[in-house]
Amino acid sequence: MKNNIQGTGVALVTPFKENTEIDYNALNVLIENVITGGADYIVALGTTAETPTLTKEEKKELVKFIMEKNGDRVPVVLGVGGNNTAETVKCFGDYDMDKIAAVLSVTPYYNRPSQRGLYEHYKSVAQASPKPVMLYNVPGRTGVNMSAETTLKLALEVENIFAVKEASGSLSQISYILRDRPENFMVISGDDNMALPLIALGGDGVISVAANAFPEKFCRMVKLCLTGDFTNAAILQMSLLGCIDSLFLEGNPVGIKTALAVKGVMSNTVRLPLVSGSDELRRLFEDAINKYELC
Repeated sequence: MKNNIQGTGVALVTPFKENTEIDYNALNVLIENVITGGADYIVALGTTAETPTLTKEEKKELVKFIMEKNGDRVPVVLGVGGNNTAETVKCFGDYDMDKIAAVLSVTPYYNRPSQRGLYEHYKSVAQASPKPVMLYNVPGRTGVNMSAETTLKLALEVENIFAVKEASGSLSQISYILRDRPENFMVISGDDNMALPLIALGGDGVISVAANAFPEKFCRMVKLCLTGDFTNAAILQMSLLGCIDSLFLEGNPVGIKTALAVKGVMSNTVRLPLVSGSDELRRLFEDAINKYELC
């Protein structure tokens, strides 16, 4: 299945005012920054958007706003997932899907389904989705790892599944998927610091957290990788390394919101049970941004 999703996707954060209401002015600035900074596509309602704390109405308004501000400039991928398959399938009716390019659907969390359960869940989601589905494997958050065998079985047997966002952290697992994937099935990194090695192995890009704050350098790094210029890509990767690692010291999206606050894009505000980044984390970003000219 051919698709126009490639290169760097940016998993947009949801900016909040200090009273935790959604800050649409800051979101508008963020969208402009990442698109002009070189993002190939954007992801609405991903994990980085703090979706567990957003109401159903807030999600609808966010998607509508993002689509309007994007204005068909880049593809938009919509996050639709959950640990109740029937409810996940119903979510497609909540949004105008006409201009959505694809769906990103995370493995069910907390109830820890078997590999067979994961297969049946995704089969149901893909059959109900009006758009192509990208699997999302992130065991560090969900408590279950979707094996390479299950990913490949879905890729081979379910027509509407076109890609996987792999955030298992295992190059070995990713390599098996890359080796045995069917033609046109895309493998996308879900970890910023794994983007370069994954692309070197034949992967198709990354869905990034870091590119919310550092779009120009990060997107440039990915483009260099995709053209085979790993020498210059590595130079950019090393300049971003400290910030990328710091993004996850206190959890996501706490880290990226702290970095964006340092850059003056938005308030460093999250909704409970998350808490704002520490002063120490802020200093780490300030030092790295100044040292490596990431302003």
